[in-house]
Amino acid sequence: MNIKRTIITMCTVITAALQAAGTLSPVNSGQKPAEIVSHDVVVTINNGFAQTEVNQQFKNINDTTMEAIYSFPVPQSASLADCQVQIGEQTMDGEVVAKDKAKQVYEEEKNAGNNAGIADKNGYQDFSFRIANLAPQDTARITFTYYQPLPVDTGVCRYQYPLEEGNTDDIGALSFWERNDKPTGKTTVRIILRSAWPVTAVRVPQGNVTTEQTDLANGTADITYELPEGLTKDFVFYYSLANNLPGRLEVIPFKRSGEDGTFMMVLTPGIDLKPITNGADYVFVLDKSGSMGGGKIQTLAKGVAQTIQKMNVNDRFRIITFNQSANDITGGYIPASPENIQKAVAMLNNVTADGCTNIYDGLKAALTKLDDDRVTSLVIVTDGVANTGEVNPQAFAKLMSRNDIRVFGFLMGNSCNWPLMRTICDVSGGFYDAVSNDDDIIGKIMLAKSKITSEALHDVKVSINGVKTYDVTKDCVKKLYRGQQLVMFGRYKDHGEATVTMKTRISGEDKTYTCKMTFPEQDEDNPELERMFAIAQIEMHEDMVNQGLENQTENTDFVRSIGLKYQIVTDETSLVMLTDAQHAKHGIDRNNQKRVQAERTAQAQRKTQPIKNYRVDAPRPTSPMPANSPAPQHSNGMFQYHAPHISHGGGAMDVWTVVIIAAMGAVAARYRKE
Repeated sequence: MNIKRTIITMCTVITAALQAAGTLSPVNSGQKPAEIVSHDVVVTINNGFAQTEVNQQFKNINDTTMEAIYSFPVPQSASLADCQVQIGEQTMDGEVVAKDKAKQVYEEEKNAGNNAGIADKNGYQDFSFRIANLAPQDTARITFTYYQPLPVDTGVCRYQYPLEEGNTDDIGALSFWERNDKPTGKTTVRIILRSAWPVTAVRVPQGNVTTEQTDLANGTADITYELPEGLTKDFVFYYSLANNLPGRLEVIPFKRSGEDGTFMMVLTPGIDLKPITNGADYVFVLDKSGSMGGGKIQTLAKGVAQTIQKMNVNDRFRIITFNQSANDITGGYIPASPENIQKAVAMLNNVTADGCTNIYDGLKAALTKLDDDRVTSLVIVTDGVANTGEVNPQAFAKLMSRNDIRVFGFLMGNSCNWPLMRTICDVSGGFYDAVSNDDDIIGKIMLAKSKITSEALHDVKVSINGVKTYDVTKDCVKKLYRGQQLVMFGRYKDHGEATVTMKTRISGEDKTYTCKMTFPEQDEDNPELERMFAIAQIEMHEDMVNQGLENQTENTDFVRSIGLKYQIVTDETSLVMLTDAQHAKHGIDRNNQKRVQAERTAQAQRKTQPIKNYRVDAPRPTSPMPANSPAPQHSNGMFQYHAPHISHGGGAMDVWTVVIIAAMGAVAARYRKE
């Protein structure tokens, strides 16, 4: 058998069914996995970011001592901030130290027969937690907390608690552990929502409501869901803001007196971008590697067929599939005539899933035969990672920088290569999003459709004058699409009034918007911002490495330094869980303990206070940000019991139908309206 055929066979075989995350597995062979007694999650959504606290109780049902592994997919832009393990009367708290030191301390305590824990970040795939020396029949409780920004997309905010593992065709994803993913007790998710803007409705595609208290008109909800499937499916929560809310600039600060401050700035343009009414080109780059088997490729083919059947007669389309190599099945762009559509549908029906994942080859093929006189949108859909052909991110950055093309990337499932997709889209001014098996397909169609078929803001540049700011992320983007928020993190010195300016181009015309705001001398309401700022900095430097603008050695040192400073788990730092006496024994400073105490104090105070609105651009009628007009919104149809009406005129098309595989069949839906 030749080498190429061997590789294809290996990639096809390694396509195991979805495994549940958040599961416990024994390190030593021959042991049974720990019994999960309960799994409870509390999510607090407040002012543009979410705090997720996971509490899981488990028991060693073996007759021998075990070391257990607990795995959890890395949510996008999540900062793992704290972890605590309790075994009997013994409590072990987490402190972030350099990865090599954490491993040394953990192994030393484990080899001495003591309880200890360690949390590591394994690239973009998952966080792994190890618990050492869990005695027979002992019960342990692990609690960890992470923070992440939650931007609003066209009036809708989406939160995902990831439980399904990646299901990619990466060799490292092949699980050989005996696993336990079904608690003997309940799996619950409690959502505490506090919005400064009125909410019209909330929704979860799966989960049974056990308790609820809502006042959506005033932006609050407290709802507990029980997940009947245990840890086998993602939990997705949506909430919809009221229609006709203004475009706005919101700035959330954090500053201790006498120290530099941190801020999160969220720009929601009040610009309803016009639809593209002239003929446009669409190229679909579709993953057909082995991980797309099990009926997924057939569903994907059906989705593309439905999409091209609804295209405007002035549109053209092209379909490229890829596994270990790319194949242009339409032979270039073809008009969306009934005859061409019929031929394309027949070709799609013959597509089968096999082989590895060569994303570069698929993108390279898609970037040929472009017509400079037509708007071109590239839609790439994949559930895998680049594991054959060109895999160097710098090569992807160079490839995508050669053409001015609108790129829309959609990643299926968890544990996919977020950093690579982020680089692809940042270089090209593209948009990327996650798709879960438990997403609401109707809503996804609506959100993506308006971006792909509408004009965009070009060359968006945000500047701040009057107060010294530094280390600002995302202050310059190539394109900002309809309904998309621009989320920036940064630091500032001193305090006082500042002028925020946004420059952009709309339909070839230069536009400038300004507003004035005040950076406070002291505001300690949101200390969690520092950890999210740190993650945003790491992502920015990671993109610089991927684009060849920074070397890996410099980035490694930076990631370690910022991880230690802000006490977050990174590729260069780990969270080691020890008792107070063990921390003292190893000379570990209690920096994270101080941060956690400050965060919990602030969180307790926020619960007793009215919801704070951080809008800074109103009411200033002169030279405003693009905020006096309503921000682009979709109708309430996403949350109504009946399916919304979606127009197909003027070149509009249901592009998100191509990712209908995210549903993997009918989703049991429970719609809830106020």
